[in-house]
Amino acid sequence: MPQEHHKQENHKVVSKHSTFAAGCMVTLAVVFSGFQQVQAKSPVSEDIRLNQLGFSPLSEKIAVLITQESRQKNPEFVVRAADTGEEVLSGKLQASSEKTWGGQSALVADFSRVKTPGTYQLEISGNGESEPLRSASFQVDDTIYQDLAAASLKAFYYQRASMELKEVHAGPWHRAAGHPDDKVLIHPSAASDSRPENTVVSAPKGWYDAGDYNKYVVNSGITMGTLMSAYERFPEYFAAQSLNIPESDNALPDILDEVRYNLEWLAAMQDPADGGVYHKLTTAGFEGMVAAHKATQPRYMVQKTTAAALDFAAVMAQAARVYAPYSEEESNKHREAALAAWQWAEQHPAVTYRQDALNETFDPDVTTGAYGDEQLDDERLWAAAELYLATGDRDFWSVIAAATPAYSLPNWADVRWLGYYSLLAHKDKLPPDSGTWRSAIEKQLILAARQLRRDGEQSAYRVPMVSDPGLFVWGSNAVAANQGILFLEAFRITGDSGFLRSAEATRDYLLGRNATGFSYVTGFGRKTPQHPHHRLAAANPDMPPLPGFLVGGPNPSQQDGCDYTSTVADESYTDHVCSYASNEIAINWNAPFAYLINGLHAIERRHGKGCTHHD
Repeated sequence: MPQEHHKQENHKVVSKHSTFAAGCMVTLAVVFSGFQQVQAKSPVSEDIRLNQLGFSPLSEKIAVLITQESRQKNPEFVVRAADTGEEVLSGKLQASSEKTWGGQSALVADFSRVKTPGTYQLEISGNGESEPLRSASFQVDDTIYQDLAAASLKAFYYQRASMELKEVHAGPWHRAAGHPDDKVLIHPSAASDSRPENTVVSAPKGWYDAGDYNKYVVNSGITMGTLMSAYERFPEYFAAQSLNIPESDNALPDILDEVRYNLEWLAAMQDPADGGVYHKLTTAGFEGMVAAHKATQPRYMVQKTTAAALDFAAVMAQAARVYAPYSEEESNKHREAALAAWQWAEQHPAVTYRQDALNETFDPDVTTGAYGDEQLDDERLWAAAELYLATGDRDFWSVIAAATPAYSLPNWADVRWLGYYSLLAHKDKLPPDSGTWRSAIEKQLILAARQLRRDGEQSAYRVPMVSDPGLFVWGSNAVAANQGILFLEAFRITGDSGFLRSAEATRDYLLGRNATGFSYVTGFGRKTPQHPHHRLAAANPDMPPLPGFLVGGPNPSQQDGCDYTSTVADESYTDHVCSYASNEIAINWNAPFAYLINGLHAIERRHGKGCTHHD
């Protein structure tokens, strides 16, 4: 399951009350119509890989034809209006310089000049076939990502613990409340003088972490930091977005309402006696594939750790900043909690979570997600960055200034650059003498983005993710989504539209321009995951899976032992409920996906009102 990852991952706008006012009814229409696209006279070719939702008018528009080299001739493509068949653009396919990792050839059709809103179809001829190959229909429209953008965040609402999901908000996915978590036991590994073993504590709310029903501080850390950062980059956009959640009528943007639901749980994970933070709230073993309200095993607070305390400190410090305009009292509470957790971590700088060793000492054994992390410098940097921005205390700046700024793509076990992203986004709060430091950090970020962009442009699918087989780890789709955030950050700093194109290519990859031909998001696209490793979905097999979730994606390690059709890195995916290694969902995967989709949508809508970024 995603929480078992190791440190090696990644090599270390409209009215708020109208957009999603029908709740998931908007998404429901997408889910049930996903296979009802306008069809041509001949069947759709599965060899044509493209973004299955479509394109904004100003975005780059690329499709890739996967073929055998012996069949290549001089293929041409035509883009036709789907309703009339009228030709709107023609051109020649260009051969990619690189083959796919599966050994096939790739031909690229670039139809970016199609900018008029409408529904289209790509037709390819001259490739050794008696009949032209045809793609599924696709749309060009500046609102094409509106529903997906909302659904990527609404997914977190579906993961809520401790509350009933009512039909008015959840549509056909309404369900009973699961896991009240008002009678959680202190595990012997977490026992203290003030809270001895089996003390009953309360920590309700929060999100289920992934396909399982447990709640983990470390993974919530990167998830909440990513979502709050998305809000900070595009506040006006998110202020206008409604997700139809129970809090939609209040003054807070819905994305912050959703984050707050998890924040309130996270606050209860701190021991008020000493400021330490429990690593996770969990059952001893994973529950079966049952509905949330039927999963009733005892739940435990397990061991305090340094990683949990530092991630907690970072999140609470960032929340103090983000929620300050809405509630000074709430902001102060978060800041004080962050400082208390930091002090505990300073006093306990190397308490790591080692589950096997813990189980040798304490009962019951705990076998759920470990999120064990032996390298803690990155957590300390992130916490120091957010605490500096929250307090202005130069002691925190001294931690930042002493760190090494080499770029590393964020993942749950390497959160260093969450801190740098925040510092660069709030450069007005940096010390007056920090100009040289800031320039060095920006240089590291831009160099990393440029290299990834170049590598992606040379790959068979013209996407950054397919530039290195080593990127295909557990949760590879989150690697891609975090690459997309890197490109958005580089675009924000430089204004270079090439970074925006790379972010769009990353979106295209996740939505179908890839080696499997899947759109990896439940409910969105022509060919989407139908059987994710997700207990909430498995417990309701007569319904389509809950919409808006990004599945883990290709993973050649195949730790689950399920049947895969390929061991090739970018093909190693199976749409089966057994596949927690490639087909699970997780909050830390949906967060960067939501950042990417909403961020691009915000930028593209802004640019569509008077300027272009590709011409």
